[in-house]
Amino acid sequence: MEDKDLGFVGLGIMGRPMAKNLIDAGYSVTVYDISATSIEEMATYGASSASSAREVAEKTPVVITMVPDSSDSEAAILGPNGVLEGASKGDTVIDMSSIAPATSQKIASLCEAQAVDFLDAPVSGGEPKAIDGTLAVMVGGKSNVFDKYRDLINVMASSVVLCGNYGAGNTTKLANQIIVAANIEALAEALVLSKKAGLDPNVVFEAIRGGLAGSTVMEAKAPMMIDGDFNPGFRIRLHQKDLHNALLTGKDLGVPLPVTSLVQQMLGALINDDKADFDHSAIANFLE
Repeated sequence: MEDKDLGFVGLGIMGRPMAKNLIDAGYSVTVYDISATSIEEMATYGASSASSAREVAEKTPVVITMVPDSSDSEAAILGPNGVLEGASKGDTVIDMSSIAPATSQKIASLCEAQAVDFLDAPVSGGEPKAIDGTLAVMVGGKSNVFDKYRDLINVMASSVVLCGNYGAGNTTKLANQIIVAANIEALAEALVLSKKAGLDPNVVFEAIRGGLAGSTVMEAKAPMMIDGDFNPGFRIRLHQKDLHNALLTGKDLGVPLPVTSLVQQMLGALINDDKADFDHSAIANFLE
């Protein structure tokens, strides 16, 4: 992509480092967030600021959105002062939020009605990989649009895969989140069991990490569980949201998701215990 001007809407725990990586790669980035503090931080880093998502779209031909949930994506893109109010024919919206696939399809349809290209491109990897620029990105949309912006997305990622048409990126992300949730819950069970049996969980971790049970989840989350360090790389409330979307999608498709339902209820209990902003590795707290 020759044009180096782009917009970024949503400067949360993931959006800020993603936008910073784009600036570091030489892109001229115009930003907007509902938090003035986040806009100021990015302006200090070299971004241009805007007063709305609409203004971002008026100033740039490509807008990336990175917001928490389906309703937020709809508001940022479709709502009053949203991206589509400022977009022009031939512009592109890349929604990197993790939302319901049906919402991505709705947004895509309304973008197409205005001759605006669209990709749903949710990410996996949490804050550490957002900072490192090594996220995994799962994309839904048309292949020619994907090919045009693959290099742009690669600035923020180590893996970028076109998974299918509109909504396919978010369906793949839901599959990812089911696997991550089940892994974290199983890891928590194993470490709580080990500790209760009088074993040193650090020793148990070292003993099993190189075997079949070893995983990226274990490497990232076992030390946090052992240390009781639940500063968020990925917040409980966001993972609970993802599993809720997975269950809704499963219902629509007639697919039972019993383990997903169980872990979603655990996360819900932790939210009720005022732990919504803990890292999702705090599933161990539920078991303890």
